[in-house]
Amino acid sequence: MTRWFEDIILDENFDLGSHTFNADEIIRFATLYDPQYFHLDAEAAKHSHFGGLVASGWHTVSIGHRKMVDTLFAEEDRLRAEGKEPGVSGPSPGVNSMEFKAPVRPGDTVSYQLVVTDKRASNSIPGWGLLFNRLTAVNQRGELVYSADLVGFSKLRDYTMPLKLRVLLALTKLPVIGPLLKRRS
Repeated sequence: MTRWFEDIILDENFDLGSHTFNADEIIRFATLYDPQYFHLDAEAAKHSHFGGLVASGWHTVSIGHRKMVDTLFAEEDRLRAEGKEPGVSGPSPGVNSMEFKAPVRPGDTVSYQLVVTDKRASNSIPGWGLLFNRLTAVNQRGELVYSADLVGFSKLRDYTMPLKLRVLLALTKLPVIGPLLKRRS
């Protein structure tokens, strides 16, 4: 997230935009990354349990995650244009859940949204918070096609390292004590 941890509002909805899938791109993506017959061959896919050509779930995910990153960069630009300093995003420690709920077919327009559902200060990395996000994708018929619960780090703006940690950090820099402390950890 490109906002400081303290500025993130729970349940705020970020519209990430939409994408219309077509047969050519479905086949191109599948050829490169997920070459299963129901993603590659419209005729053969008619006889699958999908009843026709469908996009790879990873194709749906890739489009959504690209839209999420683009939206977060746009949020950073918006904040700078308002004279504000954007926050610092960190890495993602993982995905808590991911579901492919309905197939995406050629001609489907999928709309993506991101919501921060919860947040808390990190227990293991001082100065950082964890964001719990839900990414959803809905087709033009209002059917949920994909959802994921994602976790990401966001830096705290107003963090001051506790005295105990500052002392330990300073001790690690001393010529005699530093190597001993580093060996213990």
